[in-house]
Amino acid sequence: MTDYGTVQNVIVVGAGIWGASLALRLAESGRRVTLVERLAGADPRRASAGETRLVRSAHGTSEFYARMAWQATRDWLALNERVGEEIFLPQGVMWFGREPDGWEVRSAEVLKDLDIPCTLLDPAEAAMFYPEMRHDDLATVLYEPEAGVVRARRATEVTTGLARDAGVTLITGTAVPDGRNVLVDGEILTGDQVVWACGAWLPGLFEGLPIEVTRQDTTHFAAGWTGVPAFCDYSSSAYGHGDIGGHGMKITSDVEGEPGFDPESPRDGILASSERRARDYLARRFPSLAGTPLGLTQVCQYAVTPDAEWVITEIEEGVWVLGGDSGHGFKHAPALATYLTSVLAGETAVDPRFGLHSRDSVRGLRTSGET
Repeated sequence: MTDYGTVQNVIVVGAGIWGASLALRLAESGRRVTLVERLAGADPRRASAGETRLVRSAHGTSEFYARMAWQATRDWLALNERVGEEIFLPQGVMWFGREPDGWEVRSAEVLKDLDIPCTLLDPAEAAMFYPEMRHDDLATVLYEPEAGVVRARRATEVTTGLARDAGVTLITGTAVPDGRNVLVDGEILTGDQVVWACGAWLPGLFEGLPIEVTRQDTTHFAAGWTGVPAFCDYSSSAYGHGDIGGHGMKITSDVEGEPGFDPESPRDGILASSERRARDYLARRFPSLAGTPLGLTQVCQYAVTPDAEWVITEIEEGVWVLGGDSGHGFKHAPALATYLTSVLAGETAVDPRFGLHSRDSVRGLRTSGET
């Protein structure tokens, strides 16, 4: 039985945004922390290596995720202040709703109950935020004015740097489990607790996890729209934002790729079908951009669970697995780290939703998937 009062030494494997955020929180709570990562920060295989992620609180009928995302939004703003850099851009997020009583309206009801700023707009009113937007197929638009976009790769770099400043020891190497220990390139590391936060590599390290790895291509187009709200189209499984950092306007399909993607795969270029999906969406929503040349493209991956609930479980005493971000986990990272620090300290019981139980395929927490 773990004596949480004596837990001082924690090993976190994986320095993506979840692992780095957790390492930082643990160090700031007085723990000695070792953070292990084998890939360089700019390596395109890293799950947190993409340029941007959306930060929004709408999660359908889920109060849990809405509340955590709202706290994370405050945490991202605090990070801006802490480092004197705009890591998070609070430029707002709009949800394009096809049905008058659909997912967007249900999300708005939850947000209002939690006092999270939001409003339902007439589609014509929402269209005024963009240089051009076709809205004749929309019934309503949910607007989150304090949501926005986080610079993902930079956020991970900054968080890792803060962790090191807080006393975290960063080790570069390939880690594999060895019971309650961690083998890093043949060297044994021991800790009071170990947290495996390896994203798409977790299913290859531990059997029985309800996690599939899918290929996800992202596309940016050479359009100079700046200062516009980010957007999500739940029914079309699409999302995007204006030009940030000169990379172009992001318009990306969120339809999940086929499971079984190897995260070690070379990132040679996006699929023709991915560009076609994105252009089809452009032609429908922002017609004037339909022929715009591609700018930045990236081949990424999701580590998805059937119900989009994460995996947070103690697989043996002192050994935890943290994964299954399901394409909607990045935004929560700073608030999730606070929650996990409390769990690891024995102060909070982990929510049963995150266990290794049988899971049904449910779509509701994320934009990904097809309707």
